[in-house]
Amino acid sequence: MTSYPLLREPRHESLRVRGIDIHLTRWGPPPSESLPPILLLHGWLDAGATFQFLVDALKRDWPLVAPDWRGFGRSQWPQEGYWFPDYLGDLDALLDELSPGTPARLVGHSMGGNIACSYAGIRPDRVRCIANLEGFGLSRTLPAQAPSRIAKWLDQLKAEPARKDYASFDELAGIIRLRYPRFSAAQAAFVAMAWGKLEDSGRVQLAGDPRHHWVNPILYKREDAEACWRQLRAPLLMLVGEASDHLEKLGPDGTADAFHAIFPRIEIARIAGAGHMLHIERPDLVAPLLESFWEVN
Repeated sequence: MTSYPLLREPRHESLRVRGIDIHLTRWGPPPSESLPPILLLHGWLDAGATFQFLVDALKRDWPLVAPDWRGFGRSQWPQEGYWFPDYLGDLDALLDELSPGTPARLVGHSMGGNIACSYAGIRPDRVRCIANLEGFGLSRTLPAQAPSRIAKWLDQLKAEPARKDYASFDELAGIIRLRYPRFSAAQAAFVAMAWGKLEDSGRVQLAGDPRHHWVNPILYKREDAEACWRQLRAPLLMLVGEASDHLEKLGPDGTADAFHAIFPRIEIARIAGAGHMLHIERPDLVAPLLESFWEVN
């Protein structure tokens, strides 16, 4: 595979959080009171290691920590399944360990951005500022959707979750590049190594728990998410991929006016030549925006 040349060497460790071993990828100097950690929160089916491209595009060395959410990357799989409030609980516990006395900066992509914004509204004193990369919440749901969703979830509970596997990391990298054509060959190869795990059979399986693909029997309530967001006091930088269709799927909830009505201290910037995976596709444009934001917050 085409190898990606690391500019900043990552460090790996594991931290026990709420009964789960959470894997952490670190870059830069150790955090301090004057320079608290910046947490990089990945999205659904991703892993903290793929922030490498963004980290390498930064001009300064910052104390960066990227956890793998439970059931993703190298973190442990809980037996009881996955519920969104657990991510908030994990983030709360991580901050108790990583930045116990100082509000932390958060960067969240997609699901990680949703977690960051909800948490910052619930625990406003624990967050210094947030950069949200394409983490705008989900579309609204209707109560009528509940019966079929719960029935499907009950059926899934009785089935063995299917794990996807591939002949090699090369094959997985090729599939990743088909899905994300803006990735370079080296980026796709690096992401394949972060998303995949070599089995004793010689085949490569996805590292994430396949139960993440199960439907959630509890309907997403955008009203609840927005109620948390409205309590957010920290400055918020929202980055949008110009080629992404995520905002369009939200309809009226995805407009700049809607976000300004919820977040009084929001700044919105669009990233040219990027889709939903903007931190991988255009780290050269995302990194300077983040550093300018951190320097004043």
